[in-house]
Amino acid sequence: MEPIDRVAIIGAGNMGSGIAQKSAQEGFKIQMVDREQRYVEDGIGKIQSSLSEAVQRRIFSETQVEEIMARVTKGIGADSVHPETDLVIEAVFEDINVKGEVLYDLSQSCGDRTIIATNTSSLSVDELANKSDRPDRFIGLHFFYHPAKNRLVEVIPSSSTSDSTLKSVTQFCRAMGKVVITCKDRPGFVVNRFFVPWLNEACLLYEEGVGTPAQIDDEAMRIFGIGMGPFALMNLTGPSIALHSTDYLAEQLETERFEGADSLRELVERGGEWDISDSNVADEEQCQIIRNRLLGSVLCISSQIVEEGVCSVEDVDRGAKVGLRWSKGPFEIANEIGTEIAADISGQYATLAGIESPKLLSDRDSKPFEFKFIDVEYADNVAYITFNRPEAMNALNEAVIEQLRVLWSSIELNDSIHTVVMRGSGKAFIAGADIKFFIDRIEDSKIDEIYDFTKMGHDVLKMIESSEKQTIAVVSGLALGGGLELAMCCDHRIGVSGKTMLRFPETGIGIYPGLGGTQRAVRIAGIECARFSVIAGNWLTSDIAHSMGFITSLVEFKDLDRTLENIISGKIEARGYQFGPRDPDDEAIKQIMRVYGSNWKENILKGGGSSEFISKQSKMISRNAPIAVEVASRLMDIANESREDFEIGLNEELRGLNGIFSTSDALEGLKGVIEGRRVLYKGE
Repeated sequence: MEPIDRVAIIGAGNMGSGIAQKSAQEGFKIQMVDREQRYVEDGIGKIQSSLSEAVQRRIFSETQVEEIMARVTKGIGADSVHPETDLVIEAVFEDINVKGEVLYDLSQSCGDRTIIATNTSSLSVDELANKSDRPDRFIGLHFFYHPAKNRLVEVIPSSSTSDSTLKSVTQFCRAMGKVVITCKDRPGFVVNRFFVPWLNEACLLYEEGVGTPAQIDDEAMRIFGIGMGPFALMNLTGPSIALHSTDYLAEQLETERFEGADSLRELVERGGEWDISDSNVADEEQCQIIRNRLLGSVLCISSQIVEEGVCSVEDVDRGAKVGLRWSKGPFEIANEIGTEIAADISGQYATLAGIESPKLLSDRDSKPFEFKFIDVEYADNVAYITFNRPEAMNALNEAVIEQLRVLWSSIELNDSIHTVVMRGSGKAFIAGADIKFFIDRIEDSKIDEIYDFTKMGHDVLKMIESSEKQTIAVVSGLALGGGLELAMCCDHRIGVSGKTMLRFPETGIGIYPGLGGTQRAVRIAGIECARFSVIAGNWLTSDIAHSMGFITSLVEFKDLDRTLENIISGKIEARGYQFGPRDPDDEAIKQIMRVYGSNWKENILKGGGSSEFISKQSKMISRNAPIAVEVASRLMDIANESREDFEIGLNEELRGLNGIFSTSDALEGLKGVIEGRRVLYKGE
């Protein structure tokens, strides 16, 4: 697999400029190409406008925007593509003949090693691959609008795409922080396959007089947990796009029900928009029909997708939640209403649409779906584990921990596996534990269940830490709380320069790191760096995390796979527990060591203001829950004092759980995270 570093985007419209912007933001060298200078300038203007808005919202600084734009160069015509380009993404008009012409031109101008990808929401990747001179180095991508903001991308290999091409492009998408769904080349791929008929079904409901656009939108928002119903969405993106998409899908799937509704076609012909200003109040009979029809279409078609092997149940739900921002995926909704009811609604729609009723739901005998949140692949005596719950930033909950326990037990029994690599899907490795789980248990007076969950987590992490298998955590994005605690159990922790960010946020939300964090932080980086990280809850950039030792190898993204290979082959040795920072001569580390030494309370809590650094630390700690700060401090002292017996501190962590979760500060702090508000702690 060859790493991708230099990318050319062909087509400077909304999609092309958005893909270029996101790629440049993530550090790739980008060439924006179109057939005329004015189109390229328009595309550059779109990027600059979007980034200016990001500056106003304090997402980026002016300096960061300058660095991003410096990575974008211009090109006129396909023959201007830089000869060293690793990946070309064609993002021109969604017409197979137009795309075919561009692919022919690229065949003449691109180097032999260049991968060519087509960005398409519906066209056959196999058919387009046949128009390319390199079918093995050709692949389909479906970026969702707006590509700089929407995290989903569907990756569609053709029947001739090589494994190396698939891996390189998938890695590129992951480096962009995208949630990747790899799917078969079928009309509509995954999300549009059920989303486009859903839009059309809303139009059919309207023209049949079941409800007004406002009524249908209101019921759809309630069912799917979305901020916009189908008619408001079509107004936003353009009714003509919806009509084109549904007609194309109807043709490709030979399904008359999917042909654009007359009401939609008439609206497009007169160039209008849906009127959603009427009252949205509907009676129960109307709501029931709307609910069954919209749900039926989604459940039926989603089941077809899975039965055809396009992708998994989990990926369908992932596509809905990440790509469409639905609060629940189709199969989660099926579980919620009951799979027997879901099967009945799905069957009714199949009859209405004149299509074969899928058996995925009807054959379940009312059993709910069980979702897999951890994926594993085996290659060359290595197990590659991916935490794949990106809509929740891969947060740990009971199901994830139990799945990890079962998976790890099977890996331990597999003598052919010598190394295990763990990574997260999307922008996070793992963003801590599921906070709602904690809140629900506290409010239900079931803190003992929090203890049981944490104890199971302790047991799993001990299994990983004590394993004779070599363990590697690829922390290429966020690792917070429990995610960082899991990473610390691994022999190696690879970070990506400028992208990896670590943090222990617990004392700021009324608790303390309970999965061994207070103990392993001290063992890895020393008590001073542990205090800086845990008590104050400071963000750790990739550089400071590397200097402390939380990250054992810090690399540029293009060198990530090479470093991974070197670790797997034994060329890079594990650092182990040193009870001190990796680089004590780093100036930032020296300052932390001075301030967070044995007199840290006097330095910070009583002497705040004597320096800018101390003043900042004092302010941060003052915002955290005082009981949590005190308990975390005591636990880290235990870790430092009982270096020969790791179990002492781990047991103390567990022993203190009932107490910390019984404080009013814990409930208030956890709720503050969910509600997005600042909390004032009472120390109770």
